[in-house]
Amino acid sequence: MEDTATFERTDPAAPLRQVGALIRGARQGRKLTQAQLAERVGTSQSAINRIEQGSQNISIDLLSRISTALESEIVSFGEQKKNSHLRVQGGRQLHGTIAVRSSKNASVALLCAALMNRGRTTLHGIARIVEVDRIIDVLRSLGVSVVWSPDGQDVEIHVPDDLSLESIDEDAGRRTRSVLMFLGPLLGRYGTFALPYAGGCDLGTRTVEPHLIALRPFGLSIEATAGWYQATVAPDVPEELSVVLTERGDTVTENAIMAAAVRDGVTTIRNASPNYMVQDLCFYLELLGITIEGIGSTTLRITGRSVINEDVDYWPSEDPVEAMSLLTAGIVTDSEITVTRVPIEFMEIELATLGEMGLRYTRSPEYAAANGRTRLVDVTVHPSKLHAPIDKIHPMPFPGLNIDNLPFFAVIAACAEGDTLIHDWVYEGRAIHLTDLTRLGANVRLRDPHRIDVSGPTHWSGAEVSCPPALRPAVVILLAMLAAKGTSVLRNVDIIARGYEQLQERLIALGASIETFRD
Repeated sequence: MEDTATFERTDPAAPLRQVGALIRGARQGRKLTQAQLAERVGTSQSAINRIEQGSQNISIDLLSRISTALESEIVSFGEQKKNSHLRVQGGRQLHGTIAVRSSKNASVALLCAALMNRGRTTLHGIARIVEVDRIIDVLRSLGVSVVWSPDGQDVEIHVPDDLSLESIDEDAGRRTRSVLMFLGPLLGRYGTFALPYAGGCDLGTRTVEPHLIALRPFGLSIEATAGWYQATVAPDVPEELSVVLTERGDTVTENAIMAAAVRDGVTTIRNASPNYMVQDLCFYLELLGITIEGIGSTTLRITGRSVINEDVDYWPSEDPVEAMSLLTAGIVTDSEITVTRVPIEFMEIELATLGEMGLRYTRSPEYAAANGRTRLVDVTVHPSKLHAPIDKIHPMPFPGLNIDNLPFFAVIAACAEGDTLIHDWVYEGRAIHLTDLTRLGANVRLRDPHRIDVSGPTHWSGAEVSCPPALRPAVVILLAMLAAKGTSVLRNVDIIARGYEQLQERLIALGASIETFRD
């Protein structure tokens, strides 16, 4: 039996899109065209296309005929949701062109920032992922109107004058660390409020203390009691503030920026992250009338407004981590593929490092993203003989190698000749998850919770692996399975949907053989 859906609470059109995605995945797994499926169930190809896009209602009778044609129970009723798994037939080259989609991290930050605006915020081309759905669930529980466009691409947000803080969706809040980014917007409106303990990936100890240090100058104090952050905001904050961040973290910087944006006064933030999602947030806030000097640098000077009422449209920039994921798929399968809409400002170190390892690639001239600010290029990777880099590979705050892109170098290094040291100094324990590559034939040795040694080249072979409980390592294992000859199974893959929209289906479009199933 293949994919079976049980619906979760989300926007009204979500069940249609979910069913459509399951039908599309099952059809592609059976290697059928839309026209062939339409012929089997007695409908038109255009109807199948609309169903797969989630833009057409589907009767139980037609759903039953489709399930029979695909030999797959698409929807189950009244049953407990079953875990999703992927079956991969690896060892084949990919081909074609694929576009990078909008940034998950920027989308989440912008949804949180929309709390500051009493006017209409429309976010275009926003990522349709689990993390976004969880934040939207929390926003709606507060009384915020969040409405998706009919095609599911854009979201329109209206914030009421008074939020229902006592009605916050505790369950959704506990399943995402992004709920911490409500601190900055809320401290500008309320003297006291509470947020549920934040969750997210299993990446070892990740303290919230940097957030609290960043927000204390704005009058915020936090007491942790019985699974909640109880926040109190002091009213006597000086008009001129200078904030020094002890950690140049992305979400910490975003919280401080939002706290500065919702107050009448001038705030200087030093040691700020200039990363891609931070820049997206700043570009959006400028549309709201906030003056921000130093965008793209580590020192920001922000002139805020306590009352913001603007009607704005914004297009989040493309995701450099998704770009790295797609490029890695081509690299490890020794393929030639073109990845379009790559945000080059945030990929230059990665590409330079890959070039030092022997990767042959070409890039197009630059062009502007839909937001008019982010620089994009198209990158084509070519089959290459890779070798280990002379120095270790380690992340750094932007403009260094992206922290979230580091895990992909583990599977790339496994394809290269020689020994590579990968040092993940940020997350305690994430490196441990990368040792699962050994199940597929890689030579990966754990030095300590932050460092691994990788020796290559690897003669990949198929295996069954349980999905790591961390997003990027989970995708790394999936990409390694594309390179591994034979059949591989990746079990319990729901975490991938936290950060990627229809990743397996998009890889299938490049020629990968991936089948979704449940048991």
